[in-house]
Amino acid sequence: MRNVLIANRGEIACRVIRSCARLGLSTVAVYSEADKDALHVKLADSARLIGPSPARESYLAGERIIAAAKESGADAIHPGYGFLSENAGFAQAVSAAGIRWIGPTAQSIDEMGDKERARLLAKAAGLPILAGSPRFTPDNLHELAGAAAGVGYPLLVKAAAGGGGIGMRRLDGPDELEKTVTATQTLAAKSFGDPAVYLEQFVEPARHIEIQVFGLGDGRAVHLFERECSIQRRFQKIIEESPAPGLPDSVRSAMGEAAVALARQQRYVGAGTVEFVVDAHHNFYFLEMNTRIQVEHPVTEMVTGLDLVELQIRLARGEDLSLLTQEAIKTVGHAIECRIYAENPAKNFLPSPGQLTQFQPPITSDSIRVDSGFREGDKVSFHYDPMITKVIVRGAERDGALNRMASALGDFRIEGVATNLSFLRNTIAHPAFRKGETFTRFVDTYMSELLGP
Repeated sequence: MRNVLIANRGEIACRVIRSCARLGLSTVAVYSEADKDALHVKLADSARLIGPSPARESYLAGERIIAAAKESGADAIHPGYGFLSENAGFAQAVSAAGIRWIGPTAQSIDEMGDKERARLLAKAAGLPILAGSPRFTPDNLHELAGAAAGVGYPLLVKAAAGGGGIGMRRLDGPDELEKTVTATQTLAAKSFGDPAVYLEQFVEPARHIEIQVFGLGDGRAVHLFERECSIQRRFQKIIEESPAPGLPDSVRSAMGEAAVALARQQRYVGAGTVEFVVDAHHNFYFLEMNTRIQVEHPVTEMVTGLDLVELQIRLARGEDLSLLTQEAIKTVGHAIECRIYAENPAKNFLPSPGQLTQFQPPITSDSIRVDSGFREGDKVSFHYDPMITKVIVRGAERDGALNRMASALGDFRIEGVATNLSFLRNTIAHPAFRKGETFTRFVDTYMSELLGP
């Protein structure tokens, strides 16, 4: 492996480029017309235009990305997260073209990408799962009411091929069941090319905790401990931390063992995340497995000292990683990540595209990390996710990390677009959050306070 094409954009493309450079690998960026002057294009050793601005004509156009890899002499492709990272067909096409795929096998992506099927595989591996239903397609809704009654309310309608909080809606009663299912199917078909949905028990109050796993592809796997991801808006994460505050060590250990059991069953290759919902009594249940690097992976890197992208690349190029044992993985301190978006929290987090007339992040150090795909003067496009940057901090303990995060958020200077900076500062300072009282409806519960000055 000498030349890696990054099939992505923004901060994750920049982040992969950094790890490739440390490993002595050259890089190829791909870009749409909207991204011709983007930071990831400037950082890579070479770059290829792959199409117009809409993602379906560029970053989701697998055949164009593979053609760009061949033309540029790339012998490997890293997909980052989002876009084609969990597309089994793309992973298979990359391998068929004689290019190394830096990620799990197409089979694992396919099996875990179907959320309803993943539940059954998790159950077979011994993981606890929530009550749920079979899948429902648009032409098969006649048993919907009975299935919903069997699951019980409140429940979630979830896209079978979904992920990242997209294609997920809550229902508290049967009145709008069919309407909600139909609407979710339409969104699922548009977002994932598959309209199938299923019903799943909704736990409240609940925490969203995930386990970072890494598999060697031969049945060996380890976990790199947990991340608390309960602070969300519209089912999408905005603040993550590790370790999870107030989680009993026995539960932490059991969740790690459960996640590793699933990775071993799958003979999983590389980095992945097993996500759980945890109830008020610390009972945990499998939600899904994400077969890719996560947005929040720097949290784990901060507390373990391991570079997950580097590990992905080293495994893909055939290095011996047998020294990556469970006993060798330790955590030190407490890390927190905040995602900074060009959006208006007061208007239901409406995206705020525009030019960054000022963009000055805090000074970085061993304890403050900023991952970004933007510079001052760049434009945040309406074509893509409005995340501008991520800031990740570490402290010796949680209070110290919180204080450091508050300081880092206060040091940002961003103008030209609306952002969620004030919202994040208010969340970090909120008494319930400071006490570690995190739960998935935290934002909804305290919204008026979090929107304060």
